[in-house]
Amino acid sequence: MINTIPPRPPFTGNTGSRKALTKRQEEVLTFLRNTREETGVMPSTREIQQHFGFASQTAAVDVIRALERKQVLKRLRGKARGIVLTSGVGAPATSSVVALPVLGQVSAGFAAGTIQNFDEYIRVDTQASGIEKPGDCFALRVRGDSMTGAHILDGDYVILQANRPPKNGDIVAALIDGESTLKRLVIDGPRRWLHAENPAYPDLTPATELSVQGVMRGLVRGSVSQRESN
Repeated sequence: MINTIPPRPPFTGNTGSRKALTKRQEEVLTFLRNTREETGVMPSTREIQQHFGFASQTAAVDVIRALERKQVLKRLRGKARGIVLTSGVGAPATSSVVALPVLGQVSAGFAAGTIQNFDEYIRVDTQASGIEKPGDCFALRVRGDSMTGAHILDGDYVILQANRPPKNGDIVAALIDGESTLKRLVIDGPRRWLHAENPAYPDLTPATELSVQGVMRGLVRGSVSQRESN
């Protein structure tokens, strides 16, 4: 199972221009932080709604807007899961946008072929994605629909970290019997296999080889403005 990150103690007073949070706002802030640490991406407003039992996604958006007004986060307009937590207690963190290489496509369907290199880069806010070592990271363009249950769609870009030890439940780009795919890694004692987040696709169990090429740390719902050719 994925380990839960211990929640940060509640913020109980004003520091600079940041106002005290309500109990619900503190709970949502903790959920945002923990989800990013556990999965590598921020939760969607629908996931926030479902987690807290809100009547609608609008209620989740209202809490996010309130947190933005109190300067504990900022929203990146036009980006899926585009929420950036601020650093310290008051002012937002300095923007940290880097260009990561897009090393090709990865199948989110049946494993097929190996990753092919593309001469392309994508700009990523490392803070929004929770990336601490961008030098170890790269991007792949998703092809297929086997991970739609994890909100990863055909044409998305997944940000992967190459030198991060994979854990049970991580979404990974893996080489299985010579073919590459994007799936959720399942570890049960000495056994390891790949699980799709779409019931139309079966689990993949290696006949001889299963090696992880990168652990997912973020997601970009790509458009021309979000990527640049080298």
